[in-house]
Amino acid sequence: MKAASLKITTWNINSVRLRMPLVAEFLKSRAPDVLCLQETKCRDAEFPMKDLHALGYEHIAINGQKGYHGVAVVSKRPLRFVEKRDFCEKGDARHICVEIDARSGPISLHNFYVPAGGDEPNVDINPKFQHKLDFLDEMRDWIVTEGVSRGRVVLVGDLNVAPLEHDVWSHKALLKVVSHTPVEVEKLAGVLRAGAWVDAMRHFVPADEKLYTWWSYRAADWEASNRGRRLDHILVSEALGGGLERLDVLRDARSWTRPSDHVPVTIELSD
Repeated sequence: MKAASLKITTWNINSVRLRMPLVAEFLKSRAPDVLCLQETKCRDAEFPMKDLHALGYEHIAINGQKGYHGVAVVSKRPLRFVEKRDFCEKGDARHICVEIDARSGPISLHNFYVPAGGDEPNVDINPKFQHKLDFLDEMRDWIVTEGVSRGRVVLVGDLNVAPLEHDVWSHKALLKVVSHTPVEVEKLAGVLRAGAWVDAMRHFVPADEKLYTWWSYRAADWEASNRGRRLDHILVSEALGGGLERLDVLRDARSWTRPSDHVPVTIELSD
């Protein structure tokens, strides 16, 4: 008999209240154990707790703010809140950490929303881009200093960088576009090296195959143009790397009514 798995989903929902019907449909049809949301865009008191409780997700940890950013962890399993770290001391709700029980031992789960970085990849004229680079540097240093990836750890979220050549529709065309510039790619590589993380998505999909999680609203027909990027990531510590069982990128969600521009990404880990 196959052992039970732990299903963890990450999804930039782009307003949880606006898209709560989509969240409900996803939870009913896919039933992950844990759902990590980014860009919830609401204060903690406005988060749709009752709707989620009614769907069987009784354990919720949130870090929200009015109208912007915001991260949440929604779970069928009990959660223990660990921390909300204020990266770059901006007061933004971009991180939350919880601990989840699994049969093989507790798992620390970090949920991130890394700054998008604006439109211009030039720190001299775009402070948002400087903020993004500083944020990634602080993530790297925090992982090293606090030994974040020691033990059983998962780090998920919209990291807003598509690091590999086949994480974007055209490597050449996007080299000067925010999310795929060489400086951002190197900063995220520093984050990965700092924790010796396993890139869970690329564990299942070879680096020479296209893999996207985001398609712009600006495309007249996103599916026909297929100009995607892999901005959403799931990283696991070396202690969990051998337990990766399955990956699902729910591309169809991009065609749902009033969708997010990101789609849900789910991994299954041996429990």
